[in-house]
Amino acid sequence: MLIVEHSTDEPQDMDSFLLQIEQKAYRMALMSVNQHADAIDLLQDSMLKLVVNYAHKPPQEWKPLFYRILQNRIRDWHRQQKVKQLLFFWKANNHPDDATEEWSSYVGDAKELPDNRLDASQQQDTALKGLAELSEKQRQCFLLRSWEGMSVADTADIMGCSQGSVKTHYFRAVHKLRSVLEDAHDITI
Repeated sequence: MLIVEHSTDEPQDMDSFLLQIEQKAYRMALMSVNQHADAIDLLQDSMLKLVVNYAHKPPQEWKPLFYRILQNRIRDWHRQQKVKQLLFFWKANNHPDDATEEWSSYVGDAKELPDNRLDASQQQDTALKGLAELSEKQRQCFLLRSWEGMSVADTADIMGCSQGSVKTHYFRAVHKLRSVLEDAHDITI
């Protein structure tokens, strides 16, 4: 009899997996498209494609597959937006101020003194704005490596680039975010 042990972090069914990644994946999509409705659509579409096409795969393969699907959907969304902008250039939908308002609503509540909560909130807001200023590849790489804890190899597979490119994008993203936080808050990381 073969006994297979699963780690406690490894989901046993698709529903558990989707619940586990939902919030982070939503934030990734939101940072990429800057619109709540579009981020939700991308997330739902990615989840549906994973369930329909890859539910039969082993659970340890779901995470890289899901993020590959999500990143492809985000790329497709950006392509569609470029076409829309070319066809309907007089109807500009890009409002950078809207994006900053979206970010501020996702700052978590810390159970600390009001001054510390304010400082933490401002630092988180600065970090999220810094993430929004990164190139799409740098942001994608940073989120997959830092938020999701993906390996360099898995990140390279998801992003469709070499491991060397992942390392370069990640280094540049960390360096840029570090610089933004140091400049805005005198934080040395």
